Amino acid sequence: MPIVAQSTETTDWVSRFADEVIAESERRAPGKPVVVASGLSPSGPIHLGNLREVMTPHLVADEVRRRGHQARHLISWDDYDRYRKVPAGVPGVDETWAEHIGKPLTSVPAPKGSPHPNWAEHFKAAMVASLAELGVEFDGISQTAQYTSGVYREQILHAMKHRRDIDAILDQYRTKKPAKQPQKSQKPVDEAELEAAEGSGAAAEDDGSSGSAGYFPYKPYCGNCEKDLTTVTAYDDDSTELTYACTACGFSETVRLSEFNRGKLVWKVDWPMRWAYEGVVFEPSGVDHSSPGSSFQVGGQIVGIFGGTQPIGPMYAFVGISGMAKMSSSKGGVPTPADALQIMEPQLLRWLYARRRPNQSFKIAFDQEIQRLYDEWDRLEAKVAGGTSQAIGAGGGSALPADAAAHSRAVRTAAGELPRTPRPLPYRTLASVADITAGHEDQALRILGELDPANPIASLEEARPRYDKAEAWINTHVPADQRTVVRQEPDAELLKSLDEPSRQSLRLLLDGLADHWSLDGLTHHVYGVPKVQAGFPADATPKELPPEIKTAQRTFFALLYHLLVGRDTGPRLPTLLLAVGQDRVRTLLGE
Repeated sequence: MPIVAQSTETTDWVSRFADEVIAESERRAPGKPVVVASGLSPSGPIHLGNLREVMTPHLVADEVRRRGHQARHLISWDDYDRYRKVPAGVPGVDETWAEHIGKPLTSVPAPKGSPHPNWAEHFKAAMVASLAELGVEFDGISQTAQYTSGVYREQILHAMKHRRDIDAILDQYRTKKPAKQPQKSQKPVDEAELEAAEGSGAAAEDDGSSGSAGYFPYKPYCGNCEKDLTTVTAYDDDSTELTYACTACGFSETVRLSEFNRGKLVWKVDWPMRWAYEGVVFEPSGVDHSSPGSSFQVGGQIVGIFGGTQPIGPMYAFVGISGMAKMSSSKGGVPTPADALQIMEPQLLRWLYARRRPNQSFKIAFDQEIQRLYDEWDRLEAKVAGGTSQAIGAGGGSALPADAAAHSRAVRTAAGELPRTPRPLPYRTLASVADITAGHEDQALRILGELDPANPIASLEEARPRYDKAEAWINTHVPADQRTVVRQEPDAELLKSLDEPSRQSLRLLLDGLADHWSLDGLTHHVYGVPKVQAGFPADATPKELPPEIKTAQRTFFALLYHLLVGRDTGPRLPTLLLAVGQDRVRTLLGE
């Protein structure tokens, strides 16, 4: 199939990488499926930073499929890696798991209460479920299965035969200082990201062991304690006899490597071996894998030993969480894709990864910022729809080509459109309703039904799953002292103390309440009261008003919040008024 030229001025980063990947795949393996790859280690919770490792090649592979080409997205589960440390904050795990350090992840027990057979499968399962919800199509490869079944036997023997060549390549970097900063991105990296990049290099990643018997790029797991605290003490190329000793338990044995399947190539050799074995054309890597001497850079030379070529591999920047620095799965409490999908629809999460180039860092909001992100998303939806949208309050206009492309990649894949909320009401409105009603669905439906009287919502199902996501955000990420509790009785003392201008503002609000009982109507009415009170039309624009009107509005809003919920602030007043209901509003405002 001919390659369609794309204009870099009107296309997004995904299209540009797809151009390169299709061309490179045709050059390397004409007529064969395009192979892109990701690697994930289920050593603990697989977090939202790891998701970029998946979403970057997924989006490229999906664009390749959209153009009519075949594509395979491989996810290598690095479940045969060693268990390095006990991650903090994992339920069902205590200090006794430290006794398993050094074993393959698939030989470590799952956390207590888990239905899964081992540690790796426990953390893999959550990611698989999240990827399904995100519409990510992939072929999963268990490295435990690959190594223990002997799939890589020829590659292991080849690496051992060429161990001196591998050692010579690695030796070029062993004395080099790590880079002082990562490759440039569009945004400055924070100190933690810089620190992570500086920690890269040959010394930070396993490149094999050198002893009196020489260098070996292969590490056996002990036949007695199962740990990788082993040293190869002898190897014969002709017979493939290998002798190792375990420093953990003292066990030693001699095996025939041509028949032995209980060990693996060290990481800096394992990764390029897989590039060659699978024919990978595209695989991204993080900043910490891209500095001089790190695995991606060194792998570009080692891959030739296996007869392969390094993939096209963009560096991707780290993902932050509401101001947090680089995430690390070795620390407890790092949010996972499942955590994000609890509070946001998959389309929004896909969009966050699709709209930024891989070398641009970005943050995923679990705080109030999620409301602004949803507002931005709804405005984009309206623009893509040509200025019309089911989302109340979304703006019109037309979307820029790159923005429209990111939207398309968020809402659908080559296989079809992702399930979506039939009536995507504003997230901040849904969150306010969920907050105020505290789980009472009949009350929530009443309020949502009054948002747009001309086209009322008839069932909560129309607002799902967005409503459920907003409710989950309120219940899990909004502190109890910030939740909204409507007064049971009027604040008689405050009402009695009001001056005449304050009383007049309440009368103006109450007099127009019935005629403006909808979300748009109340928005206009609430903002209009201070204008009318000052002698201006209710629909006067900010340019037509003196600056003191804004002050009067803030004072008026604070008064309403105090009378309704006993605080200076709260949910948007139009939503709050709808939630409280006309009769109760009139009572609480002293009518």
